[in-house]
Amino acid sequence: MQLAFHQVDAFSDRPFGGNPAMVYRLDAWLADELMQKIAAEHNLAETAFVVREGQAWHIRWFTPTTEVPLCGHATLATAYVLFEIYKEPVERLDFLCKSGPLSVSREGDRLWLDFPAIEPSEVGVTLDVERALGVEAVDVLGSNELFVVLESEQAVLECQPDMVALAKLPWLGAIVTARGSQHDFVSRYFAPAIGINEDPVTGSTHCSLIPYWSKRLGKSSLMAYQCSKRGGALFCRLEGDRVKIGGNATLVASGTLTLG
Repeated sequence: MQLAFHQVDAFSDRPFGGNPAMVYRLDAWLADELMQKIAAEHNLAETAFVVREGQAWHIRWFTPTTEVPLCGHATLATAYVLFEIYKEPVERLDFLCKSGPLSVSREGDRLWLDFPAIEPSEVGVTLDVERALGVEAVDVLGSNELFVVLESEQAVLECQPDMVALAKLPWLGAIVTARGSQHDFVSRYFAPAIGINEDPVTGSTHCSLIPYWSKRLGKSSLMAYQCSKRGGALFCRLEGDRVKIGGNATLVASGTLTLG
């Protein structure tokens, strides 16, 4: 059996920027164990698998070690592949996933994710969190992710977590964030517990970042930057209980996986 794959750099308008994701459009689902092995073989932060179900697409995402309930950059990459490679004749793609309905719309060269807004709740600063991240926290909140507010963009840039200690904390991963010098806010995301020490650009974390910073800054449209080594810009809007996350995508590779 042969399966076509496409590698896309999401949240980037050029190769080698943003966050790479592998995308498989399938006619029918593979076994979970096989999809996990394929994701481990590619060894990218996320490999997305998508199958058409009626008028929508059922999407699943796998890191090299586990399936995750929500992923932004690999959804953006999948939409790009469906629009550009498979020539879907629509301006909006609807997705089904474990976190509920999602959609991606095309506006010129930019794609817009429509995701649920997730309000982080107060956790409080603890020594365990500060030691794991190697920071002095201004505030600590949480949802599925640990959400740590720092004093400045420079503090975000200088963050050097203890990955072993961080993986032991009871969250999928940790967001560190602060007001930006050239953007409304900046962030980084670390998730060693699910096989990703640092994710280059993370759409799903902005489900919490956008409502938090919208409230803090008193505005519903924001510019964000995830300041990893690869880096990526995200156009952000808060619309009621949904967030819109806009970005570009670039195809960098296509090929065939041979099984058996």
